[in-house]
Amino acid sequence: MAHIETVTNPSTDPPVQGFLHRPESPSGDALILTHGAGGNAQMALLVALAEAFASAGFAVLRCDLPFRHVRKFGPPRPADGARDREGLKHAVAAMKKLYSGRVFLGGQSYGGRQASMLLAEDSKLANGLLLLSYPLHPPGHPEQLRTQHLPNIKVPVMFVHGTRDPFGTIDEIESARKLVPAKTLLLPVEGAGHDLGFKGKSRSEALPAEVLAKFREFFN
Repeated sequence: MAHIETVTNPSTDPPVQGFLHRPESPSGDALILTHGAGGNAQMALLVALAEAFASAGFAVLRCDLPFRHVRKFGPPRPADGARDREGLKHAVAAMKKLYSGRVFLGGQSYGGRQASMLLAEDSKLANGLLLLSYPLHPPGHPEQLRTQHLPNIKVPVMFVHGTRDPFGTIDEIESARKLVPAKTLLLPVEGAGHDLGFKGKSRSEALPAEVLAKFREFFN
């Protein structure tokens, strides 16, 4: 079982805050996961994925985005995006100081979108993206696509998306991932919505292991 420790690094602005899963047998690779607009680093989905990846030797940092440092509840504001990306950049730097292997960046919904925008700005920051429930468009507004930056992503991208996600259909995600010039993979989650089966205290027991298996195969 991985050792979990609380991480607070006030030496950067914005600071890095979250929970670090240190594996018993580290591979040297690291994964940074962050949350959606309504959540935080203690979301059940992130915890379950962190446990699964740590069991396979990954060091995993579940981090709170800077907007969540300021407001314990509620969504980010439009002006928060740039600072949230800066926070993720600091998280990557912190993990690179601790681990010598590859660093992967990802998150659920808003957090994944910010991670993808960060790597579109600088593809050298990380070795790949894990996008959980990418918020392709606002529910009910398929014309408002959030795809402008996708052609600038030069690292491999793995999408995990529910077949009942109102933020994008599977067909829409398939079209969006074709905009990424690097290799991509889509793992559809049958019957799942935006929460990928992790709602409240309920959780999909099989999903973390499936994501891990597909991830390791894809990023081999």
